Amino acid sequence: MRIVRTVQAMRHEHQQWTGSVGLVPTMGYLHEGHLSLVRKARSENEHVVVSIFVNPTQFGPQEDLATYPSNIEHDLALLRELDVESVFLPSAAEMYPTGFSTFVHPEGPLAEQGEGAIRPGHFRGVATVVQKLLHVVQPTHVYFGQKDAQQVAVVNRMILDLDIPVTLHVLPTVREPDGLAMSSRNSYLSTADRARANVVYRALQAARNAFEQQGEADITPLTRATITVLQQEQAVQLEYFELRDANTFQPLETLHKPALLLLAVRLGNIRLIDNFVLHADGTWDTGTILHQPSTAK
Repeated sequence: MRIVRTVQAMRHEHQQWTGSVGLVPTMGYLHEGHLSLVRKARSENEHVVVSIFVNPTQFGPQEDLATYPSNIEHDLALLRELDVESVFLPSAAEMYPTGFSTFVHPEGPLAEQGEGAIRPGHFRGVATVVQKLLHVVQPTHVYFGQKDAQQVAVVNRMILDLDIPVTLHVLPTVREPDGLAMSSRNSYLSTADRARANVVYRALQAARNAFEQQGEADITPLTRATITVLQQEQAVQLEYFELRDANTFQPLETLHKPALLLLAVRLGNIRLIDNFVLHADGTWDTGTILHQPSTAK
């Protein structure tokens, strides 16, 4: 496995390859959710690249850029076991050299509502770094997890709008045994807060059950059921609970399929986000492919 630290070296790597290339973009501190993407990429491509880059442009001024969890040696050991060929491990100065001033700026509800409203500028940073990674690595396939549903939707839209020749694959959310969606930031949780954290999953289950009882109708019962569960944990503060169209990210006042049920809470100083998908056949699950893959041109 080769550790590649510069754009020039990454391009040289690509020039040596023939056949398909799968890219798994990460910010490191890898868990089973990341590894499921790597395994999928490994099974479908001749070559696999995993990027590890904590992207400063997607963090707000009061966010955790300086303290984001990191264990590079452990990450590299995991990737060696999965037969990854190359790990792209650039510095911030390599990705954003002096004078850098060009950004990809997605607009509309897809980027400005939901997480975009809570974290202004976040998706500008996401879209910019993903576009740079796609340009540098030149993969034929790129792999994301469903947990960050709005990020997936922004990237999907960017690939379509900018005619980027790559196929996007979105894999199911990977969860802990109690339902908590895996996240690198879960490591911030105290023992007591970790025990409380699965309230997010339980709240989404309550919304699903409310839907099953009433079918396609007003979302008020879903909201009521979700808040009732969240109120069982006084330490949890609701940031938003939304039902949105899975393709446009427009908010829905009545259930419409395909749809996303999105939930964000604060538990102490930690933000937790999660989502369920409502499929066209009326069924719910805890995270499957949301968008049909964008097909490389």
